[in-house]
Amino acid sequence: MSLTRIARRSVAGGAALGVAVTSYALWEARAFTLRQVSVPLLPPGHRPLRVLHLSDIHMTPGQRAKQDWIRGLAALEPDLVINTGDNLAHAESVPVVLDALGDLLAVPGVFVFGSNDYFTPTLRNPLKYLLPDDGTRNVHTSQLPWPDLLQGFHDAGWHDLTNRRERVVVGESSLAFAGVDDPHLGYDDLPEVAGPADATADVRLAVAHAPYLRVLDQFAADGYDAIVAGHTHGGQVCLPGVGALTTNCDLDTARAKGLHRHPADSRPGDPGSAWLHVSAGLGTSPFTRVRVACRPEATLMTLLPLDR
Repeated sequence: MSLTRIARRSVAGGAALGVAVTSYALWEARAFTLRQVSVPLLPPGHRPLRVLHLSDIHMTPGQRAKQDWIRGLAALEPDLVINTGDNLAHAESVPVVLDALGDLLAVPGVFVFGSNDYFTPTLRNPLKYLLPDDGTRNVHTSQLPWPDLLQGFHDAGWHDLTNRRERVVVGESSLAFAGVDDPHLGYDDLPEVAGPADATADVRLAVAHAPYLRVLDQFAADGYDAIVAGHTHGGQVCLPGVGALTTNCDLDTARAKGLHRHPADSRPGDPGSAWLHVSAGLGTSPFTRVRVACRPEATLMTLLPLDR
């Protein structure tokens, strides 16, 4: 066989493989998955709490399958919803997001926003996510109608944790919350929420969109039992056996998604440590609607009493 024929076959084989991988990545971005984890946090004897963690929806009006899937999550009958931001990806998405959340808006909820709630997304070379962060942020495009989303959440009775603390009673348990605005944009005001977590609450939870270490460090040191975040997309494109290649922040890739500890080498009961749950999120940028080895997800976190 001539070298020319071999080269042609190699090119054809490579092209076929590329098409197959791309087709799979497009499919996986729509393979919505419910993940479930249990976290022992409640006082002994308390009834378990079902907490639905939603993040990085990145909704556009035409994403009907995603809207239907989110709407169906109400059947889980959660006791609390935690929304860690990046709900929007289009100027006309606010009513679509509120409609998709549907009956979940009748459930007690808390939320923070991310950069993609504030600013219209732009096309970006995905390879830049693998390079060192140069500090450039998308703050020069037109603003998305986040005040309308804020009003919708307020009308539902959800609690805004933007650089503030709140206390919420869910069932028989009192939950003390602290949250910050998006750390990826530098909007977090850590001094505003600094100080020991409320020791009189049954559980202390901290919420942020992007899990930057400065935020995790403060919340863990202040005595929060768990920190809930999103932003990373779980790496979005992961390698089998390797995992995430990037987190788009300074969190290590080993904790790009799922339930871990912070600091990473700490254990339950260690002073200044907390549980950390990072959602891989439900969406992608509207310009790169692919995922590999990292399915879009929502998480049902069951908070259990410490005696179970």
